[in-house]
Amino acid sequence: MVALLRPALRWIQNAFLLHLFLAFAASICGNAAVSTPLPDLYEASLTELQAGLTAGQFTSVDLIKAYFARIEEVNLQGPELRAVIEMNPSALAEAAVLDQERLTYGPRSALHGIPVLVKDNIATVAFEGMNTTAGSYGLLGSVVPMDSGVVKRLRKAGAIILGKANLSEWAEFRGDLASGWSGRGGQTTNAYYPNGDPCGSSSGSAVGASIGLTAVSLGTETDGSITCPANQNNIVGVKTTVGLTSRAGVIPISEHQDTVGPLARSVTDAAIVLSIIAGPDPNDNFTLAQPTPVPDYVSALSNTSLIGKRIGVPRAVFMNNSVTGNDPYVNEVFEQAVATLQELGATIVDPADLPSAYDILASNNETVVMNTDFKIQVNAWFSSLLSNPTGVQSLEDLIMFDSNNPSLEEPTNYTSQSEFIAAQATTGFNATYYQALEFDHQMGREQGIDAALEMYSLDALILPAPGYTPTPAALAGYPIVTVPLGFYPDNVTIGSAGPVTYYPAPGIPIGLSFLGTAWSEYDLISYAYAYEQKTQTRLQRMAYPAAIPTTQLSDIIGA
Repeated sequence: MVALLRPALRWIQNAFLLHLFLAFAASICGNAAVSTPLPDLYEASLTELQAGLTAGQFTSVDLIKAYFARIEEVNLQGPELRAVIEMNPSALAEAAVLDQERLTYGPRSALHGIPVLVKDNIATVAFEGMNTTAGSYGLLGSVVPMDSGVVKRLRKAGAIILGKANLSEWAEFRGDLASGWSGRGGQTTNAYYPNGDPCGSSSGSAVGASIGLTAVSLGTETDGSITCPANQNNIVGVKTTVGLTSRAGVIPISEHQDTVGPLARSVTDAAIVLSIIAGPDPNDNFTLAQPTPVPDYVSALSNTSLIGKRIGVPRAVFMNNSVTGNDPYVNEVFEQAVATLQELGATIVDPADLPSAYDILASNNETVVMNTDFKIQVNAWFSSLLSNPTGVQSLEDLIMFDSNNPSLEEPTNYTSQSEFIAAQATTGFNATYYQALEFDHQMGREQGIDAALEMYSLDALILPAPGYTPTPAALAGYPIVTVPLGFYPDNVTIGSAGPVTYYPAPGIPIGLSFLGTAWSEYDLISYAYAYEQKTQTRLQRMAYPAAIPTTQLSDIIGA
């Protein structure tokens, strides 16, 4: 291992000489890097970062150092956002190797040398120096057999895993706990209002992307865990069709609903990341059913994509504030979005209701499926580990571990294990399970999203992201693209979302979701991009001052 790292270590030692060389070359050649401003890391796009790296304005080593410093400012200090559980101790060495490779061969992809923060339920090889724990002390020190499928694709593209993002423990499948809390990571909070609810379970991934603690991040969704954090953190989230991105090496809830997708500050960046992480993986059979080749989602980006498209509004249930619990202001900004889509050339079909809307609201079948799947699949996860020093080898062991370690896993106000207990009580794949799974598919697909699309000849559906919006797509295994829609006004009534978190609250973002049928990510991305470019909602409000890191590349280069 030491021998393997020696070239990287030598490169780190020579990083200062590289800076001197680039500065000298720029002064002689009039390199554009001299006059081009350095990107602001709060808002920097992948295109800007890649251009700066290519022009020699800065290196990937610089970039990692800058993001590490930004995390240090606000993660456990200052506002204590707790978005990141741990940083990658190998990141600087990896960045140095990729800097040298860039100089020798050029970049591998748009992610070459770019830091990516991944949710702590997405496996990375233990010898790199990070854990994969779903936020639980029950997995601390465990050794996974290999990188997850999506991390393999990131590494192949030249991306650098910056660290592990905090999350709702076990992807919010432990019990009745506040969004964004885990035993290892503590309580993640929103950067747009002090102690605001970040939404879960991909809370740390979303908060990290929202204020430039990372270039981009990865989250996972079973029902709302990308859509909701994107919604409440002023970013773009892509909840993918089940089977578009590999779940191999991702701590599971349900193979029928789990997905992996990007969280980013723009649709463009999300499209770049999705183009890299999507595709078949022999370690995840669901991915072998996807259409091939994988689209270049960047080519979907068009300002005119909504012209002539028919977009439906399924108002029943999903726009009823007495059902969703949404503040009335959510519907106000949604109506403005509808008008904007019409300006962009779309025909709005309103209402365009899902026949199954009320059945979805009343059904308990999703719980039956997830409880059964979780017990079987998480037990398989424990069996797959090369080692686990805590001794936890099953869901039953995990429940006992939490009870035996209350200071770590059951602090005041965070004691619930209700979902663990319900899952442990299941008895496997029986008739009740298969009936529930079939009913879920019927409600989400044939009597849900597909029914509405066919009945009204629609290209997509739109809804405000808060509320029950993700559930039909979760049941169906279908995609959602969520983009910034607005922000709660300063006079909104502040609500409680947990022991220390608030929602709604002044300035907390609101998202707009585009929903479609299986494998329709390309079209949904194109519609979301046109809307984003027209409105530029993300740029209308920043995080609260204390939550905005101040470190920039200019503080790192040459230091």
